[in-house]
Amino acid sequence: MSDRPDCLQCRHFFITYEAARPRGCRAYGFKSRQMPDRVVFASSGQKCRLFSPRPSGKGK
Repeated sequence: MSDRPDCLQCRHFFITYEAARPRGCRAYGFKSRQMPDRVVFASSGQKCRLFSPRPSGKGK
């Protein structure tokens, strides 16, 4: 799964600050201990289809 999306670069990824579920995905609407792309792959057998790159932030 080396070509999996990088959640840290996805606009839907967020940190929850909950010790039991510190990572989340707004697109799929869940929180998890694992990175969201791993949860999606384990659940569906497919890599994340809702990955969307974060805006670069350059040019502000």
